[in-house]
Amino acid sequence: MQEKGTVYEWSRKFYNLLLDQGISESLSVQLNLVLNITALVIFVLLLDFILKKIVIRAFAIFSTKTRTTFDDFLVQSNFPKYIAHIIPLIIVIRMTPVVFSDFPGWGTLFLKMADFYMTVLAVWIFRSFLRSLKNYLRTKEVYKDKPLDSFVQVFLIFAWIIAAIYLFTVLTEKDPIAFLTALGAASAVILLIFKDSILGFVASIQVAANDMVRIGDWITVEKYGADGDVMEINLATVKVRNFDNTITTIPTYALISDSFRNWRGMQESGGRRIRRALYIAVSSIRYLTEAEIEDLKKIQLLKSYLEHRQTDINKYNTDNNADKSILLNGRNQTNMGVFRKYIDTYVKNHPAINKEMTMMVRHLPPTPQGIPLEIYIFSSDKRWVNYEHIMADIFDHVLAAIPFFDLEVYETPSSKDMKRLAQATARQQ
Repeated sequence: MQEKGTVYEWSRKFYNLLLDQGISESLSVQLNLVLNITALVIFVLLLDFILKKIVIRAFAIFSTKTRTTFDDFLVQSNFPKYIAHIIPLIIVIRMTPVVFSDFPGWGTLFLKMADFYMTVLAVWIFRSFLRSLKNYLRTKEVYKDKPLDSFVQVFLIFAWIIAAIYLFTVLTEKDPIAFLTALGAASAVILLIFKDSILGFVASIQVAANDMVRIGDWITVEKYGADGDVMEINLATVKVRNFDNTITTIPTYALISDSFRNWRGMQESGGRRIRRALYIAVSSIRYLTEAEIEDLKKIQLLKSYLEHRQTDINKYNTDNNADKSILLNGRNQTNMGVFRKYIDTYVKNHPAINKEMTMMVRHLPPTPQGIPLEIYIFSSDKRWVNYEHIMADIFDHVLAAIPFFDLEVYETPSSKDMKRLAQATARQQ
């Protein structure tokens, strides 16, 4: 009480001095108020500047001497700066009744403004703490791929709601029930305004609970043209960096309401699938003669198979008295079948193919472009560039091997082919 009295006496010195100079009481009160406000503002700003320097410096020194990086993130998120504002704000609140002793109405208004700023400052401090915690958890392996932004935003929304209720109570001096009642009456409008946030909040919980998407996952969302790595998952949107370095923004709830492809299963498995078909011209498929089979035995990957297979076929034909003067009779080998076996043996011996996963070379239903001969295997190296190199090497070899089996790959006739056909027809005529 004595301290308050001393402060009050100091605040009245200029007022008493003005009265001694013969200035009217009303003007003296107003000039004294202006002087006190000016002095308070200068003092608070100077104190705030000094405290910011001290607190920020103290935090910086403390953070360099600790092993944890959490305090480093506190410094980066301006947590010390916000903390330094607390003491000057408390001084303003304590000094307001003294400064505005002759103007209680203005003092009440000024205190409400101070309470408003104190509430906002508390939310800022809480926000800075949450951001620091989020960035700190990002350094932990277990939290790197979790949608922490969504949870931070949810906590901030609740913090702002609590702050809004408190400010309503302070500014209107009414019971918070009245505010909640008004909020309930406007619920339809609020739901419309915050529709995306509410849907995003629900989606974020489901995404996290079901482990549907993590930061760093490669996802494909055809509806939104997204094909790349997930950069960020927050309450309203998911950011995807496409492979052409463009960024696609997707509503978070779209991960629940729409279908998408997550390639994480492939990345965590033992291989990345190679599935591609060659279209063989039907007109080039035929039976092999014994001379051709003997010639194909020179291919090392086929020698053992052809010898064993031809022995079985000859035995069957002999046992069934097959007339081999016509190749159609009995059992025979085709250039397509031998070629398929060659590819099968080749990929099974390829060092870059995962031998523990599915490996097959199969026929697909005939098409107007020929017989699709599909290679279905898994590359051991899942990195994109290496995967493409492995697939290209395999098909380079396979395409180059086709002529050895007297097969042809289907190609759509080009303009040159049509000209040659026209010239050949003209010569025949």
